[in-house]
Amino acid sequence: MDKVGVIGCGLMGSGIAEVAARSGLDVVVVERDADALRRGEERVAASLEKAASAGKLGDLDASTVLSRVTFTLDYVALADLSFVIEAVAEVEDLKLDVFRRLDAVVADPHAILASNTSSIPVATLASATSRPDQVVGLHFFNPVPVMKLVEVTPSLLTSESTMERARGFASDVLGKTPIASPDRAGFVVNFLLVPYLLSAIRMVEAGVASAEDIDTGMKLGCAHPMGPLALTDLIGLDTTAAVAESLYAEFRETQYATPPLLSRMIAAGHLGRKSGQGFYSYSR
Repeated sequence: MDKVGVIGCGLMGSGIAEVAARSGLDVVVVERDADALRRGEERVAASLEKAASAGKLGDLDASTVLSRVTFTLDYVALADLSFVIEAVAEVEDLKLDVFRRLDAVVADPHAILASNTSSIPVATLASATSRPDQVVGLHFFNPVPVMKLVEVTPSLLTSESTMERARGFASDVLGKTPIASPDRAGFVVNFLLVPYLLSAIRMVEAGVASAEDIDTGMKLGCAHPMGPLALTDLIGLDTTAAVAESLYAEFRETQYATPPLLSRMIAAGHLGRKSGQGFYSYSR
């Protein structure tokens, strides 16, 4: 494999594209419109410049790695690829549309169609294709260039060959550490993480403690590198709520219910780092 496709170039898609390019692969990035494509290219370029300044690109410079990435609006550019990763917003209808389009355009009958979904069942996405045995979940973590973990999630229809190739891609090509996760809402990490984040939000909502004190307590008291509310800002409040809603829909347990404060903040456009305001301000 010397070339991969990435659908979506937001926080996750840009990180996946960057890691693939830094691993020596040519990358085709597809976005929904020209503005999103421009922002995605700028995001990848800025991250590569930062990595180069920190000496993390070895003998390469940022422009050399960036030259491996092609940015386009045309799905046809993916036709000859054998591995494509979907990384669009965590909206089921949007992801289903992407998989229908991929199924129609990717010509290789053995191509793997992977999703970076953090909560939507892989079986649901696979049902939108004529090749469900070649659909698999590859859930990366933000920021992708830094975080080493990838959850590899098969549906009931995913073939063993697809699983082996997906795990090999994550470990041997990208240098990540894959773990197997079940095809259920939250997989492994978010099944544990999201109730923790929601509990911290409920503490702020109830006036138990401030965001700063909660985060300081978890950092200094439990040796976490980041507190739960700063982490929610990093993940995105809307993404956190989407995963919580998926978990609640599947398990109907109150620990997964979205706190009213989280809903109000999203309605106000306070989505965390990406909007400049969440539980903390990032406007500067």
